[in-house]
Amino acid sequence: MNDKRQKRTAIIGAGMAGLLAAVNLKKAGRDFTVFEKADSLGGTWRDNRYPGLTCDVPAHAYTYSFAPYAEWSAYHATGQEIKRYFEKVADDFGITPSIHFNTEITACHFQEASNNWQLTDSHSESHVFDIVIVASGVLHHPSTPDIPGLNDFQGSHFHSAQWEDGLALENKNIGIIGCGSSGIQIATALTSVAKQLIHFQRSPQWIMPVQQFDYTEEEKQAFRDNPQLIDDIRYDKQYWDNIYRFNKGIINPDSPEMQMIEDICRDYLEASIQDLELREKLRPDYRAACKRLVYNWHYYDCVQKPNVFVETGSIDRVMGSGVQMKDGAFHELDILVLATGFHADQFIKPTSVIGRDGLSLDTFWTPRPSAHYAVTLPGFPNMFMLNGPTGPVGNFSLIDIAERQWGYIDQLLGIIHSGDGDTVEPKISAFEDYEKRRIEAAQKTIFGSGCTSWYLDKTGVPMTWPWGYQDFVDAMRQPVMSEYDVRDAL
Repeated sequence: MNDKRQKRTAIIGAGMAGLLAAVNLKKAGRDFTVFEKADSLGGTWRDNRYPGLTCDVPAHAYTYSFAPYAEWSAYHATGQEIKRYFEKVADDFGITPSIHFNTEITACHFQEASNNWQLTDSHSESHVFDIVIVASGVLHHPSTPDIPGLNDFQGSHFHSAQWEDGLALENKNIGIIGCGSSGIQIATALTSVAKQLIHFQRSPQWIMPVQQFDYTEEEKQAFRDNPQLIDDIRYDKQYWDNIYRFNKGIINPDSPEMQMIEDICRDYLEASIQDLELREKLRPDYRAACKRLVYNWHYYDCVQKPNVFVETGSIDRVMGSGVQMKDGAFHELDILVLATGFHADQFIKPTSVIGRDGLSLDTFWTPRPSAHYAVTLPGFPNMFMLNGPTGPVGNFSLIDIAERQWGYIDQLLGIIHSGDGDTVEPKISAFEDYEKRRIEAAQKTIFGSGCTSWYLDKTGVPMTWPWGYQDFVDAMRQPVMSEYDVRDAL
């Protein structure tokens, strides 16, 4: 018998994706509650507060399509600005009162007798919902290196996502371990204030040069007066040409597009670094984009300053006053920053998730986390993921990704809300077919070309979307209902 009562939806996470879901559900008049483990919203833009934090995506392209913003201070926005933008969206659309802050969901268990989800929170309170939207993010479990003596360091030491607010940086000896996007942004920001900055580099990065400039008050006023000017940036042909080029390149490492990417990055290195020894230190020995490509406009300028040293040797141990290298060198430090990335395979973990027939998510995600088209999970009815495993994270704007995923999810939700079915989940056969095709394609991408990166799962298989941008757009346009199991209430 169909159940046509008002369905209740739980949204786990109040970052970019969780707010997106909340706004769309509110517009549709749906009953929803957002659970956020922290004391404020913003997700990664709340957790990451380090100096120099900016978004890789141009600011006007990193906004919701339904909430353009005229106040960005620069072409690439700072993390603080982005957090303020999300706070404004939550207030403007009346979402904030629906967020339960300081409330982490510790368990999600599907109740087969009633076809709903029982959620348990960090206050040991239970909640019953018909639908669960997982918007817990991807890069929110810091990865800390296992370096002997790290806890013996007597100065300040912390992960880049756990920045110590109010820390005095001026005239300090600062060490940064890691040279991905975070490490390079931090190093760039601190060269002007540090007495000496040591950038510990395990492997150099391919850096794609990008433009950066401030918007004048006159330009901001023009954005306010004419929103079409915002769309002109959001849909700028050069920006989208770069996206298509990048996606064609990662799909086919031998393509002209990937050759162009490598040529641009290599020419940038050659033109920017005058010292031959330093240039070779910074020259990658793997294919571009095998690790996440770094977008930056002035790291190469900063790294040539006399107070900056790129250390390419191996760390032996951390001591009370600094870092001892295996070659005998010692770097005395006041501050040690661990820009060492995240565990990108955790998603909703450590939350306990139990689906149909007692199936645990941990079991289902053995040997690797995956979801049907990065959105749904067989055996986990009425559970939907935004920016879930196997999605195109790092390929283009996460907001664009999430909005397209929401269009796909919303069509499945329509079945539930209309009473045409009580539960929706992908068929295991459809999921296995998707995963087989995805793995085969992923191994042929640039991510499978031989380097070590967070794109790889524990078995060495790239975890990402292995096809092009248009393929993703087409896949998200409409669910293939023959791939789904729709059931009525018992």
